[in-house]
Amino acid sequence: MAGIEILKSGLLTTVQDLGRTDYRMYGVNTCGAMDRFSLRLANLLVGNGENEAALEVTMIGPHLKFLVDSVVAVTGGDLAPRLNGTAIGMWKTILVSEGDILQFGHTKHGCRSYVAIKGGIDVPLIMGSRSTFIRGGYGGLEGRSLKEGDRLDIGEEEPRVDRALVAGRSLPPAYRPDYVTERPIRFIPGPQSDRFIETSLDTFVADSYTILNESDRMGYRLKGPQLKHKSGADMISDTVTIGSIQVPGDGQPIILMSDCQVTGGYTQIGVVIGVDIPYLAQRKPGDRIQFQQIGIEDAQHFWREQERLISLIRMHNAH
Repeated sequence: MAGIEILKSGLLTTVQDLGRTDYRMYGVNTCGAMDRFSLRLANLLVGNGENEAALEVTMIGPHLKFLVDSVVAVTGGDLAPRLNGTAIGMWKTILVSEGDILQFGHTKHGCRSYVAIKGGIDVPLIMGSRSTFIRGGYGGLEGRSLKEGDRLDIGEEEPRVDRALVAGRSLPPAYRPDYVTERPIRFIPGPQSDRFIETSLDTFVADSYTILNESDRMGYRLKGPQLKHKSGADMISDTVTIGSIQVPGDGQPIILMSDCQVTGGYTQIGVVIGVDIPYLAQRKPGDRIQFQQIGIEDAQHFWREQERLISLIRMHNAH
């Protein structure tokens, strides 16, 4: 059943879920939402499973016309969403009626919003996921970003829920991620961190780096102090993952993001911890970032704390 019509496409609007995690062994990119925390919370707010497909909106948002009555939630970066011209709140559920139009204004903070609708976006499953992989030309709607005139189907609402009960749900401010306050990006040492001279490691955490315009969903290219290798950047290809910080021969780091490959031939100085990927995904070209090294035990602790928080929210929204 068609539920949304795209009146204006925005800069880059795609269908995303949590990605193709089960096919990396075959060389398949994970893809999925850049800010998985925001996607999961948007789905929980409207009563979906956390992995339902939603819309990822980047910097300049689309104009969406709803073709059915439903419930939506907008999370992630604040791109000034408006319903029928009236500003709506973030991190809360909103009742929409057939004919309503959701649009976005200027970027207030962050750079990616997530629009979840009750029932989820119903596009074909490709290798267990509905996520769009533009470089590969598959997933989402015809493997591409959305364009004017597209119509998206909405899944069946199971179980049926009284929309009036779902409407008005809101994530308490204390639970909402802070995309405004600048803080370091935490990482654990990478598998080739010993391939760098000692002063490079000191420089990496002491100085800041700027996100370049050449950045995209595959990776963030950074510009800053050069990181020097002991004996060259190239190596036999090794496993990489979302958050891997590769350093090619020019000494300028590249942070791999959601659409990254599964192997790479550049040395990895570190890997961004999982709970900081959503914050990183909300940084945009021109932003400066700093890095902070932590241990793997601390990274695991922060992950458990995040999952504990999501479990609390999940239980709260179940009632």
